[in-house]
Amino acid sequence: MNIQEHYLTKYVDRLIDLAFDEDVATGDLATQYILPINNMATARFTAKASGVVSGLEIVKRVIDRMGDNEFTPLVNDGDEVERGQDLLIIRASYNNLLSCERIMLNFFQRMSGIATMTRSMVRRIEGTRATLLDTRKTVPGHRVTDKLAVRHGGGANHRMGLYDMAMLKDNHIKAAGGIIPAVKALKNKLSIATKIEVETTNLTQVEEALQAGADIIMLDNMSYEMMSKAVNLVNGRAKTEASGNVNIETIADVAATGVDFISVGALTHSVKALDISMNFSIED
Repeated sequence: MNIQEHYLTKYVDRLIDLAFDEDVATGDLATQYILPINNMATARFTAKASGVVSGLEIVKRVIDRMGDNEFTPLVNDGDEVERGQDLLIIRASYNNLLSCERIMLNFFQRMSGIATMTRSMVRRIEGTRATLLDTRKTVPGHRVTDKLAVRHGGGANHRMGLYDMAMLKDNHIKAAGGIIPAVKALKNKLSIATKIEVETTNLTQVEEALQAGADIIMLDNMSYEMMSKAVNLVNGRAKTEASGNVNIETIADVAATGVDFISVGALTHSVKALDISMNFSIED
């Protein structure tokens, strides 16, 4: 799935509106009384740790809200950077830079942290058939930016929400009376272009999902041995996705089972922000 431009326009701009509402609201009480509004300054963003950059486009959207500026990126989203490396220079009104400093850094640091973690995990599964996926375990409102950061880190996006792919979990299956009737009910209602994924926890359920015609079979919290057996059982008749408690230490072993996808919620729900500083030089 690609994050299309209309998503960025519709959702990210609304998210930035909320960021300004909660942080600036009626005005920056300290900044607006210190300097004349036309004083210019240059802000330099610098990585304080090594990592992967993500969020330059979002930072630009934030500063553009404040008026004219000179935006000069020194790297690209997805680039690996070292501690002490300059990432971005913005020349604008000092008042404007100060007023949206925290908003820019909040986006930039979080997205770069997600991209950095994603790249670390992608490296662990290089040479295997597995593709690293994110999940819906994102901060409310930040799903588009979180998933964009995963792509910058080299991962791929799972469904954006409940609306763009049908995933049958245990409660759906119980309510429908089993995997086969649950899948049948969806196939009777959905377009043939809509993917259907079924969550399974054992080989019997995997066989039922295959019989039902599932497009993707999630292997949830299975042992490595059971996952390998499930992959062999599926034998290319559907895609397989490993899920459940996957981390940087275990992901290589999971990939070795032969699964097509590995979904990791920690990419977005337990991210450590990349430390990025923003230092100013004021023009006379």
